Amino acid sequence: MAGAKNHDYHILPPSVWPLVGSFSALIMAVGGIMWMHGGHIDKPNGGGWIFFIGLAGLLFTFYSWWAQVIQEARAGDHTPVVQLHFRYGMILFIASEVMFFVGWFWAFFDFSLFPTAMTYADGSVTRAVEGGAAIVAQWPPKGLTVINPFELPLLNTLILLTSGTTVTWAHHALIHNQRGGEKTGAWGLIGVGNRDGVLKGLWLTVILGALFSAIQAYEYIHAPFPFKGINYGAAFFMATGFHGFHVLIGTIFLIVCLVRAYRGDFTPKQHFGFEAAAWYWHFVDVVWLFLFVTVYVWGGWGAPVHGG
Repeated sequence: MAGAKNHDYHILPPSVWPLVGSFSALIMAVGGIMWMHGGHIDKPNGGGWIFFIGLAGLLFTFYSWWAQVIQEARAGDHTPVVQLHFRYGMILFIASEVMFFVGWFWAFFDFSLFPTAMTYADGSVTRAVEGGAAIVAQWPPKGLTVINPFELPLLNTLILLTSGTTVTWAHHALIHNQRGGEKTGAWGLIGVGNRDGVLKGLWLTVILGALFSAIQAYEYIHAPFPFKGINYGAAFFMATGFHGFHVLIGTIFLIVCLVRAYRGDFTPKQHFGFEAAAWYWHFVDVVWLFLFVTVYVWGGWGAPVHGG
């Protein structure tokens, strides 16, 4: 019969969302450039409003496009072959994210292994070529106080490692269909059954992710060195800050999965959305371990610690 489907692939119908997303991104970029070029200080030019209009369009595109993907999954369009290709795509995406962080690690190692002769005191940097007297090149720069890695950073490390176990618990509970049960106690107040490992694991992971972000924000507020003016601060905040941004994105992923789990969207055989979020969260965990060892412990070795 003409037009009958005789393959396992999903041929997408024409969609407006790539076009809407592209124009929204363009509007957001133009608004951001206008905003940065004086539009927020002495020459208001509407750049901020244009930026947020573009951002709103982009967020609406995200929601609508992914809602369409969920509808396709419910309709049975995500065959095993399609799910396999989704996994390939997620693996390549995570690989690209790994290379993104390689750039920040590269910058930090370049600064630390080949340090510039400078000293830091009272919020100002003096370089050897500017100060006249020779300053011994060292890392961290002379006079800099660093964050104690075995206080808040170690606590955040334990939090992320624990969150990796809770999301794995939720994943295995989903695979083995450990759902439902009697809704009693504190879990019952939020609609979680006593044998529902999926919802319990997701709730705990989301809470731990939010706690990590709160602790990192507190750490940044009380950091003993600035972002600008010194390469240690720039490398530190860019590497750990982008990781913190990824934690926020991962937490949003997991919140969406939590809502979908409440709605019953996931089954033991079809739950790629949850699986992709779990992979992303494990990637965030592994990157943090490298950051903790290289940036916090090794990168600040020998320097006076804040509050020490």
